[in-house]
Amino acid sequence: MARYLLDTNVLLRAASAASAQHLTAVAAVSALLARGDELVVAPQVLIEFWSVATRPLDVNGFGWPVELVENEVRRLIDQFPLLPDTPAIFAEWLHLVSQRRVAGKQVHDARVVALMHAHQITHLLTFNVGDFVGYGIIAVSPEEVVATAPPPAT
Repeated sequence: MARYLLDTNVLLRAASAASAQHLTAVAAVSALLARGDELVVAPQVLIEFWSVATRPLDVNGFGWPVELVENEVRRLIDQFPLLPDTPAIFAEWLHLVSQRRVAGKQVHDARVVALMHAHQITHLLTFNVGDFVGYGIIAVSPEEVVATAPPPAT
């Protein structure tokens, strides 16, 4: 059994039936749960979810009303354990970004990794596996999970 942090992009696609990757995201989460893995969420992931979900369509968002997003975030918190933010996360993040010379938007990915390190989480379910190479975590794509999942019982 592994512990997986669910990345923002997986949660967004699972929540949006209009997404081309919706079924893959939902199937991957279901497959991990079925095999007994623990799936968790983090405040940063939910903050990013809120940002994208409420952002207008013309700036790469979903354009959802705040009430809908609030309900979805609360549902996610009810469904998956919410990891706490701790001072150790910032210390680990600062170490990572300084050591790796991280700049720009990648600082957010480094914070996800710092949170994982602080909470001893080894796996990340993400559509952006390449963003997490070399960080000492196991980034797994939903496509990979679905491809290796046993067929559903009939």
